[in-house]
Amino acid sequence: MAVRIRWTPIAVEDLTSVHDFIAAESRRYARIVIGEIRRRVRSIHEFPLAGRVVPEFDLESIRQVPAHNYRIIYRVHGENVDILGVVHGARDLESLWERDDRPLEQDESAQ
Repeated sequence: MAVRIRWTPIAVEDLTSVHDFIAAESRRYARIVIGEIRRRVRSIHEFPLAGRVVPEFDLESIRQVPAHNYRIIYRVHGENVDILGVVHGARDLESLWERDDRPLEQDESAQ
């Protein structure tokens, strides 16, 4: 079941922040981590339901896959998958979502 992947603007910001944070210490490791995140997102394209349900939200449509120390949070809806965020595994996901006013429902601004 191949789906269309769309990155939300805030998820793109997350990816940039991850890169910049890691690159401050090691540009090489930043490329490795970002490459792994992108590979994991490509795997979602073919197998969108393979990720596990995000326990903090307990919604069947909100799933995650790991990449290094990060969680790629995404929403499955029909033939589309929206990447909602790339979050370090140690972060308090619920607080982050609330603080940043990140949507869990379908967001038409996803690209």
